[in-house]
Amino acid sequence: MSLTFHWFLPTNGDSRHVVGGGHGTPATASGRDRPPTVAYLSQIARAAEEVGFAGALTPTGAWCEDAWLTTAMVSQHTERLKFLVAFRPGLISPTLAAQMATTFQRQTGGRLLLNVVTGGENQEQRAFGDFLDKDSRYRRTGEFLHVVRELWQGGTVDLHGEHLRVQDAKLARVPDPVPQVYFGGSSPIAGEIAARHADVYLTWGEPPAQVAEKLDRIRSLAAAEGRTLRFGIRLHVITRDTAEQAWAEANRLLDGFDPETVASVQAGLARSESEGQRRMLALHGGRRDRLEIHPNLWAGIGLVRGGAGTALVGSHDEVAERIKEYHALGIDEFVLSGYPHLEEAYWFGEGVLPRLAARGLWRHPSGRHAASAEPISPSAPTEPAVFAPFAS
Repeated sequence: MSLTFHWFLPTNGDSRHVVGGGHGTPATASGRDRPPTVAYLSQIARAAEEVGFAGALTPTGAWCEDAWLTTAMVSQHTERLKFLVAFRPGLISPTLAAQMATTFQRQTGGRLLLNVVTGGENQEQRAFGDFLDKDSRYRRTGEFLHVVRELWQGGTVDLHGEHLRVQDAKLARVPDPVPQVYFGGSSPIAGEIAARHADVYLTWGEPPAQVAEKLDRIRSLAAAEGRTLRFGIRLHVITRDTAEQAWAEANRLLDGFDPETVASVQAGLARSESEGQRRMLALHGGRRDRLEIHPNLWAGIGLVRGGAGTALVGSHDEVAERIKEYHALGIDEFVLSGYPHLEEAYWFGEGVLPRLAARGLWRHPSGRHAASAEPISPSAPTEPAVFAPFAS
């Protein structure tokens, strides 16, 4: 089975520095370096499509642009790339969401994937008019996905649930294909909902031993429901021709972290109710030393960014080996990102993917051969050029 790789559309802005934000914290000032215009995001999407990523994750929350609207626009400037649209089920009717997904599939040729985000922060949820507590939000998500999946199968749905109520709900058209549902969450109730409703369970980039423990738990829960899930992992990447170059880049990013910003972000994230966020914070404890928590796994991103806070750092061969290590645990899908996202898509796509192809672990979604895995010439530019958007 070929591994699947997704990239990331930074709808909170992009930069040569880390753009913070998420889980109740605002985007940092560096997010204004490259505003998230449709033109720039389309450049990233087209680069990802060219080098061999299957899809691109788009985040959700008050700190970034709306994922549905943004991906609908960017999709018109791409041909094959799928869009892993993150959305919060408590903020939209399940019938309307099912209809929107159907429309997206029809207008893009079936390029929608859905990342269901229940919402881990009470404060942010309340800003959107959602006053349920965390466990209640997860139970509502279960009801939401039950309705959506029934509608996608062409059924008529009546539900008078704990949190949702629909009567005679039915779609005029059903999506073709039915979108895959991606779902993450580290709390016990998140695991229960994932086991019942998800196609792909996503975890953030913890050390392999912790990931293995989590996957075993989710497998057991899914088996009890008579289901089998696929597994994915969310990571940043810093990959270069040599390990020294990669770690120099990681240290450059670290040097750009203002101590006051780190303290402010860490104080905000410490108030998070997300179990996954708590686990991310525990990896570094707010400290700048001992950030390599497993060979080539660096927790520095999490000093200024909520959510996914770890990066694979190393030579192209080293990063490929770490991907193989996670794959051995059962991870088949990798959702990756890097700063800036345009340049880092090329570093990974031209450096790591050909090495995985040579090992028989990956093939280009278009069916064409991967680019050569030969190191980039030292005389070549250190970064790819930024091309004018929408050029023919």
